[in-house]
Amino acid sequence: MKSDSYKAWYKCIDDCSGTYPLTEIIYRCPKCGDLLEVQHDLERLSSKSPQKWKELFAERHQNSTGPFASGVWSKKEWICPELEIEHIISIGEGRTPLFPARKLAKHSGIKNLWVKLCGNSHTGSFKDLGMTILVSMVNQVIADGQNIKAVACASTGDTSAALAAYCAAAGIPALVLLPKNKISTAQLIQPIANGTFTLSLDTDFDGCMEIVQKLTESKEIYLANSMNSLRIEGQKTVSIEMLEQLNWQAPDWVIVPGGNLGNVSAIGKGFVEMQAVGLIDRLPRLVCAQPKNANPLFESYKNGFKDFNSQTAKETLATAMQIGNPVSYKKAVRVLIKTDGRVEQAGEEELANASALADRDGLFTCPQTGVALAAFLKLVDQKEIKPNDKVVIISTAHGLKFVDFKIKYHEQRLPTLDSKHANSPFELPADIEIVNHQINKFIKAKS
Repeated sequence: MKSDSYKAWYKCIDDCSGTYPLTEIIYRCPKCGDLLEVQHDLERLSSKSPQKWKELFAERHQNSTGPFASGVWSKKEWICPELEIEHIISIGEGRTPLFPARKLAKHSGIKNLWVKLCGNSHTGSFKDLGMTILVSMVNQVIADGQNIKAVACASTGDTSAALAAYCAAAGIPALVLLPKNKISTAQLIQPIANGTFTLSLDTDFDGCMEIVQKLTESKEIYLANSMNSLRIEGQKTVSIEMLEQLNWQAPDWVIVPGGNLGNVSAIGKGFVEMQAVGLIDRLPRLVCAQPKNANPLFESYKNGFKDFNSQTAKETLATAMQIGNPVSYKKAVRVLIKTDGRVEQAGEEELANASALADRDGLFTCPQTGVALAAFLKLVDQKEIKPNDKVVIISTAHGLKFVDFKIKYHEQRLPTLDSKHANSPFELPADIEIVNHQINKFIKAKS
């Protein structure tokens, strides 16, 4: 069953003439070579009133099984309307918490602060949101008779985990190319556990990306990286879901970690489309946060996006963001301009301490989220973010994927970094008086 009369298609981001069906295996504009994006028939979407859309989304939240139980597929008409429901591959993605970070709010002086926990997903990152769309489309294309032997991606860890899980669920072979010794063990083991053919290449992410693009020149190997615009469609549901959770009141700021820049592009796209259809009356200001050691978008932002220079990304604790040549640069710039957005950077010590500070709220944040948290604190210090502003910080992955980072922080073993919020365990003899003494000291310090 299709979403009757709702339509979407590929079109060049530089507005070259020509459109292409979503079932076509195409990643770049054949005329100019730039990226494509998915465009929707916004006039048709607008034929249903904003209130009716809100009621439909709320009604689908009552589903506990089936595709509409997914936070992504409950927005099917806005995402991939012409895909047959029987070909959907879903593992319950989306519907992630919007967490009120009260201690961090008090620390920063910002009264209304939330963290959107996109890492509370099957494979532990927001990448599931786009991968359910992509693998479902591959499933349909194969059913329609196209010969696809495998789906492939280059990854800094999270994309490979999502691809591996969804392809395993669909019964489709997957190939992942990872930079050797540059991702966490938890990230490496996920595709291995799902039976994916995993290649550990002696290069960085950008080198892996170059190779995977050559591999996928053959249409028998389908590209799963975010230059495939289907991924963006799934990830944009973060913005729709966020607005549902905020009773359709747009926040003032949304802060997004930015590596390959697909996520900030997707979230911005969601806001722009919701405004066009009338679900919201204003756009939040987007902030893209980058680590100082891998900051090509920040460097471009400093000159007003007049030019862009790729770079060789330096080593960073935010390993998933160690990208010097992001493929979604133009898309990110476009949504940042539309939303009067900002780009901010964070040093290694800043991101590590911001991550640890947020954990005092009961979170367990990844280093990528630490970059966004540090950017938030900087914008507060700069008085860009005001005390009464409503702020949402996007958490992209679960901290359990980065346990080594957490352990080293609290054991103060991160080189050259001052772990301001380290909390190492006390080693004491098994003596009740000594134990009681230390407990009383702890309670007194907290009171």
